[in-house]
Amino acid sequence: MRAIQLEKPLQFRLIDIPEPEAPQADEAVVRVHRIGICGTDLSGYLGKMPFYSYPRIPGHELGVEVVAVGSGVTNVKVGDRCSVEPYMNNPNSFASRRGRPNCCEDLQVLGVHTDGGMRPLFKVPARKLHPSAKLSLEQLALVETLAIGCHAVARCAPQPGEDVLVIGAGPIGLSVIEFVKLTGANLIVMDMVASRLEFCRNRMGVKHTVQAGDGQEETTLRKLTDGHLPTIVIDATGSCKSMSHALNYVGHTGKLVFVGITTENVSFGHPLMHRREMTLLASRNALPEDFGRIIGLIEAGTIDTRPWVTHRTNFDELIAEFPSYTKPETGVIKAIVEVPMS
Repeated sequence: MRAIQLEKPLQFRLIDIPEPEAPQADEAVVRVHRIGICGTDLSGYLGKMPFYSYPRIPGHELGVEVVAVGSGVTNVKVGDRCSVEPYMNNPNSFASRRGRPNCCEDLQVLGVHTDGGMRPLFKVPARKLHPSAKLSLEQLALVETLAIGCHAVARCAPQPGEDVLVIGAGPIGLSVIEFVKLTGANLIVMDMVASRLEFCRNRMGVKHTVQAGDGQEETTLRKLTDGHLPTIVIDATGSCKSMSHALNYVGHTGKLVFVGITTENVSFGHPLMHRREMTLLASRNALPEDFGRIIGLIEAGTIDTRPWVTHRTNFDELIAEFPSYTKPETGVIKAIVEVPMS
């Protein structure tokens, strides 16, 4: 069967690989129908993702159908539509035993450390499948990117009425925005790209946006927060420059969460952090329970995924189309790939 492989940065190729073997105990074989393209895929393509290994079959935001199950599998059955939790952890690792499989020492993320879903069929531990009888395959492919935001917001636990700044309105930033909105916090979004801020206002219902790069960011933020600056700042840019500067926007007693990833050093003067007694947090991947929560929220209509998908393509056109997704001027928020049946 055909698969798309990222051989090295900036170079995809179409390869032939064997179909997966029959599932063993606690495993399932799934057919991939929809793939979401996210910031990790773009960073891997550009050579800016620190955890990426090459050559690699990308794809970790997946809407799949179960086609076979091994013995002992009870959470899914043949024919189920599922979202895939792409974080292949060692259940016996220190982090996993502490309830944090998202940052397991032995973690293998589909499409990053191990081959992902840009192929028609593959085998996966059945515990990593999250079924829904109501959601479309496209909606299921969006669950993982929403899970990143869900986990990041849980890390800092905004309270109703608290001022929260989200820096970066790309796909990861948008997933953060969705879950900040659910907390009842006062949401502010900052980005350098005016069209993204317009999308946040018009399609995501964000009242307050700040144009980054005009030199007035801190002044604008103080006007929006009664002068004290946000007590939670979540940086979803993956830019070392933005991440290094983000402390300037955190108010006294505040928290700064890094959900974006950079290969560069992040640096800042310590006195500011110490004087304001800030808390610095990292947020990596998501937890299994986040997937179930998100599926329930989409099923209930609390989260509407329709504004997210701005571009669609099919498996055969992806290699040619992919470079355009790296360019903000194309207006890409989320691209979805349709995988053929054969």
